[in-house]
Amino acid sequence: MSVEHVLLAQPRGFCAGVEMAIKALAWMVRVYPAPVYCYHEIVHNKLVVERFEAQGVVFVDSIDDVPAGSPIMLSAHGSAPEVVDAARARGSYVVDSVCPLVTKVHHEVKVRAGKGYRIVYIGHDGHEEAVGTMAVAPQAIDRVETVTDVEALDDIAEPVALLAQTTLSHRDWEGVAVAVRDRFPDVWTPGRSDLCFATTNRQAALMELDHRCDAIVVIGSGNSSNTRALEQLAIEEGCSRVYRVNAVGELPTDLEGVVGVTAGASAPEELVDEVIEFLDPTAGVELVDVTDEDEYFPPPRNIRELQEAIETAATVMLGGSLLGRPAMDDRSLGASEVLASLSR
Repeated sequence: MSVEHVLLAQPRGFCAGVEMAIKALAWMVRVYPAPVYCYHEIVHNKLVVERFEAQGVVFVDSIDDVPAGSPIMLSAHGSAPEVVDAARARGSYVVDSVCPLVTKVHHEVKVRAGKGYRIVYIGHDGHEEAVGTMAVAPQAIDRVETVTDVEALDDIAEPVALLAQTTLSHRDWEGVAVAVRDRFPDVWTPGRSDLCFATTNRQAALMELDHRCDAIVVIGSGNSSNTRALEQLAIEEGCSRVYRVNAVGELPTDLEGVVGVTAGASAPEELVDEVIEFLDPTAGVELVDVTDEDEYFPPPRNIRELQEAIETAATVMLGGSLLGRPAMDDRSLGASEVLASLSR
């Protein structure tokens, strides 16, 4: 293998929602004895899931599989209202780590349905986010994924609203959205796009390096929608060799020339480091930076309350001053660092 240069996309890897969810679940496994239960994978990444499983986290696809009185985390992709209610009725301590951007879409569904709209929702069949969003108002929503799906919709007498899964690529979304607008010219759309800023930013960074590369490596798991969107975008842009990998061991050994590297929004930075070490470019690594992504989501409310209670108890027990103690700086601690600490 003779890789000359690596072009490293920026932004890449963990988004603000994933950062929040991973740190929240890490708090739960540090505070509660195993097992801690999580409804669905906390994020769609094999390494992340395995790291938490090693700490005693049990991932389930039904709240009924959680023993009564157990601590429960709900995944970052969002859960149906009835799932949230069932978890709160069953769990001793429940944290909903849903991404705030998904919460925004859930709110839009609830409000539009309440105002008598028929909602056309662009989303992937079976994806946890789509399932949870549609469950907010199942009687008032139709899911579409292709232009053909839009054409097959029945005539709609009510006003129509257009919403979308946050992790779609612009290419997935745009053509279908145009078809919806052609079919329903008066369609309502939110003032701010439902598409996740992190998904958009990672695609923009990939576009900047794609045409300069002999090969592209996209790091992330196959069930990650935004990762698969990056893979598809690299192929559509004409790169002849595109590899989506969970880990460095899945890479071919005959890569050469200029290799672009990016990572989906649920892929930890340690995987990026391992890929670059494997590629070992003779001319080094160039960072291709398209934007400064500084979005931050604080921990879920009850995690913040738990942190406050632990800090207060520790300060009192050690004879410190409650007024003078420094505030916890969650923002300065990255989820990749937290995740790595779980393996120590």
